[in-house]
Amino acid sequence: MSLLIAESGSTKTDWRLIQPARKPVKFDTGGINPRLQTNDEIIEQLGRELKWNPNKHPVSSIVYYGAGVGSPAIQKELTATLKQFFNVKKIDVYSDIIGAARGLCGDKKGIVSIIGTGSNSCYYNGRSIKDQQVSLGFIAGDEGSGNHMGKRVLQYYAYNTFDTELRMAFEQLFGGDIPAILHKLYKEPFPNRYLATYVQLLAQNRGHYMVENIIEDCLNDFFHHHILKYRQSWKLPLYFTGSVAFEFKDVIQRLCDQYELDMGTVAKSPLDGLVKYHTP
Repeated sequence: MSLLIAESGSTKTDWRLIQPARKPVKFDTGGINPRLQTNDEIIEQLGRELKWNPNKHPVSSIVYYGAGVGSPAIQKELTATLKQFFNVKKIDVYSDIIGAARGLCGDKKGIVSIIGTGSNSCYYNGRSIKDQQVSLGFIAGDEGSGNHMGKRVLQYYAYNTFDTELRMAFEQLFGGDIPAILHKLYKEPFPNRYLATYVQLLAQNRGHYMVENIIEDCLNDFFHHHILKYRQSWKLPLYFTGSVAFEFKDVIQRLCDQYELDMGTVAKSPLDGLVKYHTP
């Protein structure tokens, strides 16, 4: 029996095919988010991007963890979409925060956070999610995320808050055409993914006081609105996953020290842990 595990954010999806007595096979595609894509768009994307040959790599069952699938209705719709594409009967669809909890904690308790293109958090008791802060998504929430930091970078550039050094760095990376930027934000798909690309400026200019202020302010917003709302945060380790958490884990460690919290694992992706979780 072969198992295909998917771990999907809004920017990237990692796929791992587990087969008896064989090495896992890796695939990757762009991010999938059923809140931002129709079923037909998801099927078209998988057909275009997923380099999977069903004859060479047969799949018996699929476990999918992804962004934008928190509600039962969306889980049901996405399950039907994946069944249509893969022609596999046994498919389980879960939210990305459950995937993060299982992948990072296994059967241990912890406060689990995703900080990537978007952000989310929960208290996990080693078996299931027992408490979860509301996620308001990329328009009204996503504190600490690439989307959140990207908005701040764009504002600092557009409102002439950046000094000459950072204005030049921004224009070298992204250009300075504000109408073109607004077109990408308001007329093209995945504006959250586009905003998250601005994190590149922060990563490349560490040490500049404005850059450090943006990173720390945004991550502190995540701590304030999410982590500090769980009473278990002072009793259990904090686990983080996602590209932004991994890139700025030194700032996360500093905030944990400031709030006297115990920082556990910081992983770019929970997929290796999910492979272990599903293949004991």
